[in-house]
Amino acid sequence: MDKRKLEKLASGVTLRAIIIALIIIPFNNYWIFLTEIVRYAGHPTTISLFYNSVFILLIFVCVNEILKRTMPQWVFSTGELLTIYVMINIASALAGHDMIQVLIPGLTHPFRFANPTNKWASLFLEYLPKWATVQDSEALAGFYQGASTLYTYNNLKAWALPVLVWTFFVITLVFVMLCFTVLLRKQWTEREKLTYPLVQLPMDMTSDKSSFFKNKLLWGGIGLAVAIDLIQGLHVMYPSVPGLRIKEINLNQYITTPPWNAMGWVPVHFYPFAIGLGTLLPLDLSFSSWFFFWFWKAEIIIAAALGWTQIPRFPYVNEQSFGAYMGICLFAIWASRRHFRNIIAHLFSSKVEVDDEGEPLRYRTACLGAILGTLVLVALVYAMGMSLWLIVVFFAIYFAMCLAITRMRAELGPPAHDLHNAGPDAILPAVIGPQKLGTQNLVVLSLMFWFNRAYRSHPMPFQLEGYKMAERASINYRRMFYAILIAIVAGTIASFWSQLHICYKVGAASKVAPPTVPLIFGGEPYWRLEGWLRNEPIPRENIIWAITIGFTFTILLNTLRMRFFWFPFHPVGFAVSSSWSMHQLWMCMFIAWLIKLLLLRYG
Repeated sequence: MDKRKLEKLASGVTLRAIIIALIIIPFNNYWIFLTEIVRYAGHPTTISLFYNSVFILLIFVCVNEILKRTMPQWVFSTGELLTIYVMINIASALAGHDMIQVLIPGLTHPFRFANPTNKWASLFLEYLPKWATVQDSEALAGFYQGASTLYTYNNLKAWALPVLVWTFFVITLVFVMLCFTVLLRKQWTEREKLTYPLVQLPMDMTSDKSSFFKNKLLWGGIGLAVAIDLIQGLHVMYPSVPGLRIKEINLNQYITTPPWNAMGWVPVHFYPFAIGLGTLLPLDLSFSSWFFFWFWKAEIIIAAALGWTQIPRFPYVNEQSFGAYMGICLFAIWASRRHFRNIIAHLFSSKVEVDDEGEPLRYRTACLGAILGTLVLVALVYAMGMSLWLIVVFFAIYFAMCLAITRMRAELGPPAHDLHNAGPDAILPAVIGPQKLGTQNLVVLSLMFWFNRAYRSHPMPFQLEGYKMAERASINYRRMFYAILIAIVAGTIASFWSQLHICYKVGAASKVAPPTVPLIFGGEPYWRLEGWLRNEPIPRENIIWAITIGFTFTILLNTLRMRFFWFPFHPVGFAVSSSWSMHQLWMCMFIAWLIKLLLLRYG
């Protein structure tokens, strides 16, 4: 990129935009914890497009219109609006349902709920590092019972070191992801020209040239969604007002005959926002999302018909999905192999030139940052007691998962990407065997559960999408890099403060709405650990076969898509369709697919 082009880039990332984002982040993260933990409603961070971030952006767009008429000198530029949006997204992801919300209960749960029945004290408590967990009984009582405050000497002392350790861990982990996105940006954005569907909405909302808010169909859709929400809200407050059955209708209550009843939970939802989001997706992805949802259900029904339900966990849907994610990662690396090869050659030879002048960081700097950050993570986990070889394999799988999720979002923008309980913390003991790993390794793997329970609010895709918005709005990439880095630090600190402040006030096990997710988040890794240490049988060979099948099937789908342009099945739909989120959204994806299909053919 020549100097003239660089000079034309409007920074967009102004001091004003960063300060405003930093002011909003604590309130935003506080609201997320209140919504997703205390009230257990809304769940803004469980889908790919965070509606809280969109709402904040909408407020600023409205404020901008007022400023244009009253104080034009204070009007926000498109770049400033997008900077605020990107920073709120990053902070929201860290506060999300699958990140720090899971971490904090996991640091306390075993010391609060160990008892003679579960025998956790003799099984594994001594293996948990004191400097990375909270063991003080008085501090734990206030955290779980509520009607207390974080701001006492004893409570602050109990939490100070663990919060400091894990804050450093979180910032380092997400910083490594940020360095990876620097290496991926040019290849995926400028060379492969991936579409980034999820950036379309914020771009249209903030563009001065867009007629987005002048479209009558848009306001018709907004009016319809608002009317539905108003009716539902009135029905909740005043039951005499008739409500609409747009939420959960369970099909499984009507299907009671074997083997069909083996399909289990099949909810039907009619979420207007999800239908709208589905219409932004490519037709093959929206089709594959609902088709493969029923594909997984068909596997379960066939297994029940053949009498295979006696095999524990068969047909290993999570493990097949894990194999699919690994297949997507491999395909992404293969498609970008020349780019990565040039970067590696450039690291070791100054004669190999790469065009990184306008990138967020020089490639050598980004590689150095990724390497140093990974070494810091390895050192922290090694200090907790995990074997070095296992740490290397663990992070290799984890960052492969990050790459796969980011590729999905950049190429197709799936509405959700869960993959519950199939991260490296679960897969490695299942494949290798808990007994071979030993108690210390299993305990530390349980401490890594918090960022592997599921991947709905994963921060890495938001980083790359931030660069894509920077490209389209002519924002300086390097300044966007530092804005994201500031948001990582601020979002981490705000997340720890928000959850601790709220839990000491209301009680993590007291005034929290059912199903009391702090107890679930905190207990899940240790219930699993208890099973490992009690030598509960794990069908290792079956799990390995399931991963292999999922991986192979994904590679096959990718190959067929490359050879036949009409091929309707997308491997990303296969990977994401088994998730909890797709249970919620499959009907919405079907409706969106049908509407878009009819519009494209006959509209």
